[in-house]
Amino acid sequence: MNTLHRKIYYTLRKLRLHIDPAGQMQRDLARWGQAWDIRHPKDINEKILWLVSHKPSRGWGKYADKIAVRGYVEACGYGDLLVPLLGVWRKASEMDFDALPDHFVLKCNHDSGSTVVVDKTKGVDEAALRLRLEKARRRKYGYWLGEMFYNEIPPRILAEPLLHPAPGAKTIPDYKVWCFDGVPHYIWACYDRVEDKVAARLYDTSWSPCDDKVSYISHWYPAGDRPRPQHLDRMLEAAARLSRGFPEVRVDFYEADGKLYFGEMTFSSMGGRMEYFTPQFLRELGDLCILPYEKK
Repeated sequence: MNTLHRKIYYTLRKLRLHIDPAGQMQRDLARWGQAWDIRHPKDINEKILWLVSHKPSRGWGKYADKIAVRGYVEACGYGDLLVPLLGVWRKASEMDFDALPDHFVLKCNHDSGSTVVVDKTKGVDEAALRLRLEKARRRKYGYWLGEMFYNEIPPRILAEPLLHPAPGAKTIPDYKVWCFDGVPHYIWACYDRVEDKVAARLYDTSWSPCDDKVSYISHWYPAGDRPRPQHLDRMLEAAARLSRGFPEVRVDFYEADGKLYFGEMTFSSMGGRMEYFTPQFLRELGDLCILPYEKK
């Protein structure tokens, strides 16, 4: 595909995502060799794809927005779980590095994958960081996998303090709580994120491992036995409240320095293209996700 054809293709694809999102999503899946069926969704991938390509996902942007969701978390009574904000900027040129501490995290509020950990004691290439974050800020993230609710988010850059892992750990643990209309069911726990590798294990809400439901592929590998989170009960309580009214959502948390922190709300995990769970488990999660037309 030459440059002109590529430009025409992506322009038409964006247009179709506005006019017929479900149809374009099915075209994308066929083009990428993925067999999920949006028209007759059964497993959780198919139901996520159905949701993001139909009206129920409109308005999710304010909850997927890493800045705006803070108001929702506070309104639900969990403001004490929020990571402090060090700064918010409309564009990268406004970032004031002198006002920031030696260690902090930069990210965009409307995407995934833009996070940068900054250590000023080792020197900072401010121009390179501004260029990287501005490029991420300008990107219309919702077009990538058809998750159009991300395009509802006014793009910003934010800074947060760096949360430190426990002695001996490479990174802080990340607990992703799978919830269905206010009921937590499973926790996908991630540890030791280093470059392209992540240790992970699936647990139920009693912290019993569910290894038979996982297919470790790509950058995922078994985490082995890990201790029960110190704040598991509060985590599940908060996840239940925050997920109320949504057919499915993953509510993410961290633990650091003996404290529980809210991470984000993820409505379309892996863009509805998860391959690290077994087909049987994907169908089990799909059965827990009740779409609007399935309600009696």
